[in-house]
Amino acid sequence: MLLKLVLVALIPACFGALNPIILVPGDGGSQLDAKINKTTTVHYICQKTTKDFYNIWLNMEQLVPLVIDCWVDNIKLVYNNVTRKTENMPGVETRVPGFGGSETVEWLDPSHASSGAYFKDIANMLVTVGYERNVSIKGAPFDFRKAPNENQEYFVKLKELVEETYTENGKAPVMLLAHSMGGPMSLYFLNLQTQSWKNKYIKSLVSLSGAWGGSVKAVKVYAVGDDLGSYVLNAKVMKQEQITNPSLAWLMPSTIYWKPNEVLVQTDKKNYSLSNIEDYFRDLQFMDGWEMYQDTVKHSSNLTAPGVEVHCLYGTDVDTVEKLYYKPGTWLDGNPTLVNGDGDGTVNRRSLEGCTHWTKLQQQKVFATALSKVDHMAILNHNSVLSYIRNLVNQV
Repeated sequence: MLLKLVLVALIPACFGALNPIILVPGDGGSQLDAKINKTTTVHYICQKTTKDFYNIWLNMEQLVPLVIDCWVDNIKLVYNNVTRKTENMPGVETRVPGFGGSETVEWLDPSHASSGAYFKDIANMLVTVGYERNVSIKGAPFDFRKAPNENQEYFVKLKELVEETYTENGKAPVMLLAHSMGGPMSLYFLNLQTQSWKNKYIKSLVSLSGAWGGSVKAVKVYAVGDDLGSYVLNAKVMKQEQITNPSLAWLMPSTIYWKPNEVLVQTDKKNYSLSNIEDYFRDLQFMDGWEMYQDTVKHSSNLTAPGVEVHCLYGTDVDTVEKLYYKPGTWLDGNPTLVNGDGDGTVNRRSLEGCTHWTKLQQQKVFATALSKVDHMAILNHNSVLSYIRNLVNQV
């Protein structure tokens, strides 16, 4: 035990001062809790009430046939076109547990089932070089169902967390380590701050699979949903929840990287591009999607340089949907053929490379690293990525 204590004490000294890290998750990368008090349910097996909050995401037990109908009705959102915001279903209260700690972003499933591992391997690696969970490794989970316009309170809390973490760690500037949608969320946050604040409190932004310019996958989800890569999930059932999330609208292809008339959806009756995307939502009979798109497009089309050092790592050479093709005689309620291009399996390459846009727009350095055949989620435990982060934090 004495030897262990000595080693723990010596590790930071061997590697120099460590910059604390705040983990910023992406879409689906935070746990969600719910409390139910309903008068009616969609199925007789669904609970109308719960005594307390329970884990609703990620909860694999609720993603099984029949029970998933209850889950969808409890986690989906309702859009209010007067307030321009979303609300939980009547009788449902939600919260994001664990803000400030690393547990709820290391593991999406509180039971630590392997399918629920998220930042776990990165945190484990950081501990081996002297980091300490909840001291120099923090987590900043948020309600990933919502876009920046509905997450303003989160950005206030994140600023406070950065300042607290800075103070707790001997006034060492903080590194933001973000995955997927966490990249543009971090960018939005940094663009809210003054340059003098960033100079004092932020060491760098490390982005893994950053969805800087959205993804054609969002277009696909509105049409057919997404099974999250699991053969046990039904994409069309998942769609009922997914399309109610403003974050999906925010992740639509950005006008910065997609030309206005580039065809995203091809049918024998009409082609859809960003120039007529309203028609797409209308023909899908989901105008709430169009309203949410209008609320969020100003954020997806703003890629102002963050004003901090950036390390941008992303996968390439993985088939990634570029266009939906409906065969003649079929329509949007059918199953399209997915025409693939380059990317990480989720985000298109042009969006992943969005960080390189800042190279000439800020004084701080921007480092971009493309990793062939590394997909969107595998980047979180890929040896090259773990080595890159280890080398980065070990720099004195």
